[in-house]
Amino acid sequence: MTKTQGSSGTERAQQGSQPTDEELIARFQNGDTYAFDLLVRRYKDPLLNFIYRFLGDLVEAEDIVQETFYRVYKNKHYYKEVAKFSTWIYTIAGNLAKTELRRRKRRKVFSIHKETSAEKELELPDLKSDPESEVNTVVTEKLIQKAITSLPQKFRQVIVLRDIQGFSYEEISSIIKVPLGTVKSRVNRARLKLQEDLDFLLEDLENISN
Repeated sequence: MTKTQGSSGTERAQQGSQPTDEELIARFQNGDTYAFDLLVRRYKDPLLNFIYRFLGDLVEAEDIVQETFYRVYKNKHYYKEVAKFSTWIYTIAGNLAKTELRRRKRRKVFSIHKETSAEKELELPDLKSDPESEVNTVVTEKLIQKAITSLPQKFRQVIVLRDIQGFSYEEISSIIKVPLGTVKSRVNRARLKLQEDLDFLLEDLENISN
């Protein structure tokens, strides 16, 4: 799984001449809209990766990332430098993603056909239609995403934040508002479940290939 450092904006800035996230949001709060543009560039791809892994739908993930930046823009003065900017923006994005999951549950009652169509997107592609190396890459990525999406929400959220986005346990605790010990327990359980599911899915893939 590709890991994207969650607080990379601040860390990269500290290592070079680039302003930190906290400096940029402070400038934006004082009317510098270019500072906001820099934050968007810095966080657009990591946030999209996070939300996509959480929801399993790229279009919905793109919409939520846009909404996240809109809320940052609209509520810029709510940020206080008692926490990292990365923690604040990921909290916003995570809450929006959880809201979308709740909407999905309500829509299931009215849209069984749509749900079935979405599930079909996770089916394995025809192994004969592409070069073997490309197929293996695409299929493996789909299997990883399928395994992540199948995790219960509370486990999915922490495993994406920890093992894909690279947040510390302490940062995750601040983002999802649960005790540190609970975060560590959920990450461990998510890793075990993910490993079990991936072993099973990869075994199926080998049988299909043979």
